[in-house]
Amino acid sequence: MQRIVILGNSGSGKSTLAREIGRRLGLPVIHLDPLFWEPDWVEPDNEVFRERVRQAAAGDSWICEGNYSRRTFDLRLPRAELVIWLDTPRLTCMKRVILRSALNRPRADLPVGCTERLDRAFLHFLKYVWNFDRINRPSIEAMRATVGPQIPAIHLRGPQQISAFLAELADVAKTSMHPTLTR
Repeated sequence: MQRIVILGNSGSGKSTLAREIGRRLGLPVIHLDPLFWEPDWVEPDNEVFRERVRQAAAGDSWICEGNYSRRTFDLRLPRAELVIWLDTPRLTCMKRVILRSALNRPRADLPVGCTERLDRAFLHFLKYVWNFDRINRPSIEAMRATVGPQIPAIHLRGPQQISAFLAELADVAKTSMHPTLTR
């Protein structure tokens, strides 16, 4: 297995899982947030972002974490061998997002020139996190099913399933299958 897309809510653990899979398989990790955001959380021109993703995903192997479905699924999914959905409870996501924003530590997945602040924009972001499963996830999943219906997708629900997946990763990489694969 050489190309994996990881999807999920903010705070679901996408970046952490991507780094761990990348470490275990010796594959580069692509974090989409740093490719998308300009300093001070300014959105780039869509074609600028798409070109950044196109270049980042041009390699033969990668772990790519982030949603951006309408903007980049056509660039990533046709080449992906597996999609991982992190089904993390929204209270867990909220807790993680609040904690990481309050601590404001440097992270590999934090865009250059962007700092996490507890401000009005952050409150809007919390609303996004809280409503993700109801509002955003269905459209992301519909786009995934449209652009990459042939790509196997697994759902990891919680630390035990994630640990079990990581423990089986060598076998998964060899066979490109996993007992919990769903279409």
